[in-house]
Amino acid sequence: MSRHWLRLFGLVAAVELIGVGFHLTAVQWLAKPLLAPLLLAYLWTVRRRVDGVAVGLLLACAGDVALLVPGRTAFLVGMGCFLVTQLSFLTAFLRHRRPPALAVAAYLLAWAGANALLWGTLGPLRLPVLGYSLALSLMAAAATGVSARTAVGGALFLVSDLMIGLGAAGVRLPAQGLLVMTTYAAALLLITTGWVDAHATGRPSPLPAEPARQRTL
Repeated sequence: MSRHWLRLFGLVAAVELIGVGFHLTAVQWLAKPLLAPLLLAYLWTVRRRVDGVAVGLLLACAGDVALLVPGRTAFLVGMGCFLVTQLSFLTAFLRHRRPPALAVAAYLLAWAGANALLWGTLGPLRLPVLGYSLALSLMAAAATGVSARTAVGGALFLVSDLMIGLGAAGVRLPAQGLLVMTTYAAALLLITTGWVDAHATGRPSPLPAEPARQRTL
């Protein structure tokens, strides 16, 4: 029964990508707000508890709705929702297992470099982007301590939001909207299923870490 929610997620994600590719606003309003709730339903079916990943998915849904609304105010509201998403994921991941120090250092270096490159083009969005991207980078680093699948999900979440940041800075990539949604949907899926699998097996498969710095609650 739980896999039913994942199949529905795949169908809705495909519909959302069609809406983005063909600029069908009504289709996007129909599909995008359902992505995170479908994964939340899957998570609840398997885990039967509210944890940091569940809270993060709930806030991701709110952020998705906000980002469908044009304008800077809606963009900032959406960023605020996703900030809570990143902090919720981060808290859950850190409680589960500490990430490798090398992963944390690498993500912080990438965060500093990306903000340095975009600083001059973000205008009044500089400080909000600086704070949000820090939380996002820490979440992606913490995801490496859960499982390889969750680590990939965290990295894809960062890539997706980096492309949004580039758009805010006036840099447009070919098929940018499709790339943003594809990486975002994949990130949510991998984070959720990786989190479930790590708890189902009782033996997560994290990226290499220093044994003295690992802990499992």
